[in-house]
Amino acid sequence: MKVGGASAGWIAQARSRIDRRAPCGVWAAARSARSTVPATTPEAGVCLLLVPCDAAGLEVKLLPTMDRTRKLCEVSFKDCRVGPDALLGARGEAWPALARVIERASVALCAEMCGGAQRVLDMTTEYAKIRVAFGKPIGAYQGVKHRAADMLVDVENAKSLTYYAAWAVDENAPEAALAASMAKAYASDAFRRVSAAGIQLHGGIGFTWEHDLHLYFKRAKASEFTFGDATYHRERVAQLINL
Repeated sequence: MKVGGASAGWIAQARSRIDRRAPCGVWAAARSARSTVPATTPEAGVCLLLVPCDAAGLEVKLLPTMDRTRKLCEVSFKDCRVGPDALLGARGEAWPALARVIERASVALCAEMCGGAQRVLDMTTEYAKIRVAFGKPIGAYQGVKHRAADMLVDVENAKSLTYYAAWAVDENAPEAALAASMAKAYASDAFRRVSAAGIQLHGGIGFTWEHDLHLYFKRAKASEFTFGDATYHRERVAQLINL
């Protein structure tokens, strides 16, 4: 977002995307704005503005998405004018607060992904007990057992990293940023792998619209890129430990 600031107020020009379930007040408050403060780093000069949802120049458009259970909107600011009191905090110093919000949101998303992966594992193991092929349940075959065991390892590892990240951000531990990126990097891959394996082990029924598995796979793909994908967070981990 680009903004112009003056004693008479602020003018915003931007286009961004946000979860439709967020309260209207949060839509505006969550948008980061680049001010005219001289910036020596990408994080410097970031401002935070609170924009009323009925402000002139503010448009919210519902977007078509792969995951229909999570509505996303495009929020556009075109010559959107707000008063000088719309600025939250000090001018040009909003990035630390936004970084903390992103870390906590990433960890919360990791917890959601862990829950989704656990549910896929539960559905798959239950199905493996009742689906009979060649005279016995498919869960009796070694190949199916191996895949289910791999799914369990992914789920438990993702949970462990998420629990630690949740503790770190809640306690404002020095390693909070590192823990959050480690959790998001692993959970993003784990949820995708587990949901894909669940569909494969269910066979034909796993590809049908009537079965719930496709909902978990779509949520896994959408969550994978929210707040940064695994590649981004692995690079961030490397930077944080000075590799």
